[in-house]
Amino acid sequence: MPDAVVIGAGPNGLVAANLLVDAGWSVEVLEAQPEPGGAVRSDRGVHPDYVSDLFSAFYPLAAASPVLARLDLAAEGLRWSHAPSVLAHPLSDGRCAVLERRLQDTCDGLAEFAAADGDAWQDMYRTWSRIGPDLVQALFTPFPPVRSGLRLAAGLRASGGLRLARKLALPVRRLGEEEFAGEGGRLLLAGNALHADLPPEAAGSGGFGWLMSMLGQSHGFPVPVGGAGALTAALVNRLRRRGGVLRCGERVASVVVRGGTAVGVVTAGGESVAARRAVLADTSAPVLYRDLVGEEHLPARLLRDLERFQWDLATFKVDWALTGPVPWTAPRAAGAGTVHVADGIDGLTRFASQLATGRVPDEPFALFGQMTTADPSRSPAGTESAWSYTHLPQRITGDAGPDRITGTWDVREQEVMADRVEAQVERFAPGFRALIAARRILAPTTLQSMNENLHNGAINNGTTALHQQAIFRPTPGTGRPETAVKGLYLASAAAHPGGGVHGAPGANAARAALRSHGLHGLLHRAFS
Repeated sequence: MPDAVVIGAGPNGLVAANLLVDAGWSVEVLEAQPEPGGAVRSDRGVHPDYVSDLFSAFYPLAAASPVLARLDLAAEGLRWSHAPSVLAHPLSDGRCAVLERRLQDTCDGLAEFAAADGDAWQDMYRTWSRIGPDLVQALFTPFPPVRSGLRLAAGLRASGGLRLARKLALPVRRLGEEEFAGEGGRLLLAGNALHADLPPEAAGSGGFGWLMSMLGQSHGFPVPVGGAGALTAALVNRLRRRGGVLRCGERVASVVVRGGTAVGVVTAGGESVAARRAVLADTSAPVLYRDLVGEEHLPARLLRDLERFQWDLATFKVDWALTGPVPWTAPRAAGAGTVHVADGIDGLTRFASQLATGRVPDEPFALFGQMTTADPSRSPAGTESAWSYTHLPQRITGDAGPDRITGTWDVREQEVMADRVEAQVERFAPGFRALIAARRILAPTTLQSMNENLHNGAINNGTTALHQQAIFRPTPGTGRPETAVKGLYLASAAAHPGGGVHGAPGANAARAALRSHGLHGLLHRAFS
């Protein structure tokens, strides 16, 4: 009988398992899919000569994560690679906003949009340098973040106090208008905000856009050498070397609750796996509570709150094997690992408004990844392993384009939506479609079938909007991994601090489990 059973071998589940094993617990991880990794996997499914990341690809939050840093995954063979530039947002007139690896290069490029904007970016980064480390530490610890929160509060006071807090609460469109005279800096902030499901006019989108932009400036958007799966392999190797057990192809059907305490799980095959001390669930909140635990073990208030749980936007992704580099009209986009494809801030707002009304966008904002540019091992020299994803409504009410997409995602709908994404890229890179040697389409339903946490392609396990963050995540409560069932901990991105590959929800759940058994002090240094 293991001390702990971990449901799900995504990055958060694997982080939790590693930390529990480090504390001397015996741990068994059960994963429904045939391979581990959750949304951190890669393959050669598009073309045998090309490595493609199935889900996530760039990892600024992993690079900044104190949780992953303490696991020393380099000792397991993990290596990182960077594109020459972090990200770019080309415009149809050939101009291009670029987040460069070097701060001064970013500032010089933004000054081409407006003379003072280089200094404005420098001021933003100066603020980040003062509060960024404490902000990251506060984000990646359970709510409330007492020690790091005190340091952060002191840094906020020194950096403008309420005025800075106001800036971070602004919609990203307004923040960009206040901080930058030209379009370049505004584009970088707004495009980064839309890495989540935050439209340019949403309160708090400015803070998220600033956070992602500053992480990109300080840490870049690195990728694991050889593919996203290398990060998962490092976590799995570390776990197994320390005695942890990982079993794939083992779907958990239910959590066993006796006397209000989680005492184990039952698999879909009928096997009972008892847990001596804890069950940690790297699953979505609705699945954990409604499907695995069951309403009879939960308070009525939690069940009512779950009715208001909001998923983030759906996702549609296309992977390509390209025979050559993308022919961007704006040459400076060629060296960026990530490219934001949209016709300016107004294009982003138009896209977001279509999503808000349930319509499939006719000119989708595309996040475009140039993976061979970021890591030359991904495909043969002179070629490009590339992908793009765009957001869609969770519930489609209509199509803003001409193709009558309804969300059934049959072959026709998948093909016409992929064509629409390609047409958007073609607008900014004429000749792009002629380079396609092979493509793979991952519709929202496909993504969910490959990873059940990606509900209809929702990549953040719940909206990033303010009403479902911190003490409101996943439902109004404490913002912590403990659940209404003793010994059961939510260890997925459904818990604070939410989406992204950084391991914090898994680490927080592991810490809570250890604390409940009086072992918090054993790993105090590792977590603090």
